[in-house]
Amino acid sequence: MRDTESIVSPVVEAWATYRTTSANDWPARRLLRAKGDRRVSVVLPARNEEVTVGAIVSTIREHLMDRLPLVDELIVVDSRSTDRTAQVARAAGAEVVSQDAMTRGLPQLSGKGDALWAGLAAAEGDVVAFVDADLREFRPHFVTGLIGPLLTDPSVDFVKGFYHRPLVGATSVEADGGGRVTELMARPLLNLFWPELAGFVQPLAGEYAGRREVLEQVPFVSGYGVETAMLIDLLELVGLDALAQVDLGERKHRHQDTAALGRMSAQIMLTAWSRLQRRGWASPNTTPAALLTQFRRGGSDALPNLDREIVVSDVSIEERPPLAQLRHRVPRRRVAA
Repeated sequence: MRDTESIVSPVVEAWATYRTTSANDWPARRLLRAKGDRRVSVVLPARNEEVTVGAIVSTIREHLMDRLPLVDELIVVDSRSTDRTAQVARAAGAEVVSQDAMTRGLPQLSGKGDALWAGLAAAEGDVVAFVDADLREFRPHFVTGLIGPLLTDPSVDFVKGFYHRPLVGATSVEADGGGRVTELMARPLLNLFWPELAGFVQPLAGEYAGRREVLEQVPFVSGYGVETAMLIDLLELVGLDALAQVDLGERKHRHQDTAALGRMSAQIMLTAWSRLQRRGWASPNTTPAALLTQFRRGGSDALPNLDREIVVSDVSIEERPPLAQLRHRVPRRRVAA
């Protein structure tokens, strides 16, 4: 490795200084005064999250709807759950919509990105915030931090959250051990091809908010590439200065195993490839393979001499076009899950 002095890009340094705030900078009462007649929606995409979704919904409803009328609409998108996610969310005070009901008549897609698209289609707010439904020890500042810059600064169109992500092991806790896919896949990709986005602390964070008219103009990738695609597409649509980030403190949630993280990484890579093709940086006539081969130790189908079975996963991605293009085909009246 060359012994050279590392220099932060002046663009990245200036942006990170100017467009980074803390959730503590955005007290709810200040935002209520700044809100005016605008409406705020909070959307939680949820698939089998009955353990955590109720507490998140209850917290938002109690602190940001009942005590202070800052949030006007709280929607949980049931993404084909097989547990009691929908019932728990509804009992806690959310409006529950079905991902499939919101996309009826359109090609059926799978994954988080499509649930987010369905949530945007269901929401009616001028400002829409997205929050993952697997968070533990959720606090209201996860919402107020995201919407603060949008309600107070008309030049901001999109806000991304970042936080410390402890990785809890069997015998220890690594304070910032979470975000492995970010460090091993997403950050290197963005720094290589979209260096303007290098100032985002957590480009894959599941907590973010934007102005409806802007979010409706970008496509949503169906799988785990949705956050990567969104940042890249918004950079091209509105420019770096219209993007911001907010420190939300600490985020505790369920961690996935290494094999699952590998599948997520593959979808992010395919997402980046699709954006490179659109810019003419990758061959337009080349389609990358979308089957990921992994190995699982032991198992009933273990191959001789390997002591492992081969597991092949389809990691292909699809895209839901910008909502603005399909608004006429989306039901105005939402159908509960």
